[in-house]
Amino acid sequence: MDLATIVGFIGSFAIVAVGILMGGPMSMFVNGASIFIVVLGSLTVVLMRSSIGDFVGAAGLAGKAFTDKIDKPEALIEKAVELATIARKDGMIALESQEVSNGFLNKGMGMLVDGQDGAAIKSTLGIEADMSIRRAKAGASIFESWGDFAPAMGMIGTLVGLVQMLANMGDPKSIGPAMAVALLTTLYGAVIANMVAFPIMQKLDQRAEADSINNELIIKALLFISEGGNPRVMEGMLYSYLSPKVRAKLEAGGG
Repeated sequence: MDLATIVGFIGSFAIVAVGILMGGPMSMFVNGASIFIVVLGSLTVVLMRSSIGDFVGAAGLAGKAFTDKIDKPEALIEKAVELATIARKDGMIALESQEVSNGFLNKGMGMLVDGQDGAAIKSTLGIEADMSIRRAKAGASIFESWGDFAPAMGMIGTLVGLVQMLANMGDPKSIGPAMAVALLTTLYGAVIANMVAFPIMQKLDQRAEADSINNELIIKALLFISEGGNPRVMEGMLYSYLSPKVRAKLEAGGG
């Protein structure tokens, strides 16, 4: 589980909820018409500008933002050095018995065991890495659009509520519900954009960038292993992917 995402998501809604309860009952902020206009309206507009595949896929990617943790580059380097040492000592076939949790690295290791050369590994995994990043970017684009359209639908709902209110000025009982629609649609649009859509979009962008770095690191490591290179030389080369702080710590023997 990605603790930061979960704590941030729950915490932000909890803070708003507590603020509401400090001023009155939560029921004042629940309005079916406003929810209908903002939530369903914004989602249908997003669907209109995207494909069904990207729209449905975005939901799965959002789930990964909450559940999947990204492998740390230093952990991948450590595993790659271990695999390189085994391959150099006992041959590629010895890698078959090794357990690797990272799916991308595991696929590359399988290609090494099957005897595929560096060119094939680079081509196959390069395409897979590129498509993975494109899918992540497409998912992030869906949430970015949702964040853009939700406040706009909130404004539309506000105008609807104001028109209803002005059209029924002679009936005092209708003014309150119409004003509630007018104000709550704006609130719902802001909540969806700033507490759901944009944070998830930014999280997916961050994951795509981190996955891109990890995948590039893995491909470089696999190519080095396929050439039978020295594991320690490979380790030094892969340290270039680490932040200066982490690199200094590992080089000092504190990893």
